[in-house]
Amino acid sequence: MTPTITEHANPPILLSNIIIRNPDTASFQELIEVIKHHADQAGKAMLEMDIKPDYPDTPRNWEFLIETAFTWGTR
Repeated sequence: MTPTITEHANPPILLSNIIIRNPDTASFQELIEVIKHHADQAGKAMLEMDIKPDYPDTPRNWEFLIETAFTWGTR
């Protein structure tokens, strides 16, 4: 039997889980730093943006900024 792609793929990391596990994060900019560090440890995982971050400084282009931070990490 040939394994399917989904059998080898890691489940996506939920943005909501990152936020829940980092309750001291008080701003969108702090969240970006948390995501960068998380990306460095995540390996080849995907990020699913299942919620919009609820910070006063969350910009309109928040999805792009989070995706960029997760893709590049702290490089």
